[in-house]
Amino acid sequence: MLYEQAVEAAQFIQSKWKTQPLVGLILGTGLSGLADLIEDSVVIPYEDIPHFPASTVSSHKGQLVLGHLEGKPVVAMAGRFHYYEGYSMKQVTFPVRVMKLLGVLSLFVSNAAGSVNAEMLAGDLVVLKDHINLQPENPLRGENDERFGLRFPDMMKTYDAALRRQAFEIAEAEGIKLQEGIYVGLQGPNLETPAEYLYMHRIGGDLVGMSTVPEVIVARHMDLAVFALSVVSNQCHPPEVIKETTLEEVIEVVEGVALQMQLLVRKLVERLPA
Repeated sequence: MLYEQAVEAAQFIQSKWKTQPLVGLILGTGLSGLADLIEDSVVIPYEDIPHFPASTVSSHKGQLVLGHLEGKPVVAMAGRFHYYEGYSMKQVTFPVRVMKLLGVLSLFVSNAAGSVNAEMLAGDLVVLKDHINLQPENPLRGENDERFGLRFPDMMKTYDAALRRQAFEIAEAEGIKLQEGIYVGLQGPNLETPAEYLYMHRIGGDLVGMSTVPEVIVARHMDLAVFALSVVSNQCHPPEVIKETTLEEVIEVVEGVALQMQLLVRKLVERLPA
């Protein structure tokens, strides 16, 4: 049933835009501005796409944008879905399934995240090299459809090493401060307690957020190359620097470095083989 629904959604999108996209982009909180840089774009509201959920987060546009970025065909989600919105993990990750059926080879994911590493400060950009999944449901739970991927996908090389290496080359050339870290995925929507931040630091996390991990798991299930980029929205370690945080403050911090993030992603897309 899930496969058939994904096929129906993909066919609807293909009826609006005939070109096969090379890369899928998931644009998180405060980062949807990258969608405005997509040329010759076709914009499809989520509610028009069969079986797509509707985004309920106010800072997310809730649109699928298809077109060209740096000359490469792309499909971008201006706004994502979260488990805390009440959706199942299969619904949260449904668009990634659809992107694969549209023909994408790579998935680029962005997010805003809190830092549990004292050396990662608000406004820093961090490339993910791994994650720790503490979310309560796995998107692969249940009967496996071999048309999507293997029953037990290996996660050892989840975040593509070549894409990460190229991102650092671009950052050095463009004078962008870039770090590498491990993302801890939680359910949300509440922010974490000081004890929880300390726990995530102690288990090896650098960043904490409420998204990304489900989409990445599904991308690997379908053998997509994954690149993930976090913007540090607030510092959560050491304990004495923690302060109350609002969504408005998160968006303000993220928007302050959005142009750097956009430049990095654009240059990375430009390097992709046609």
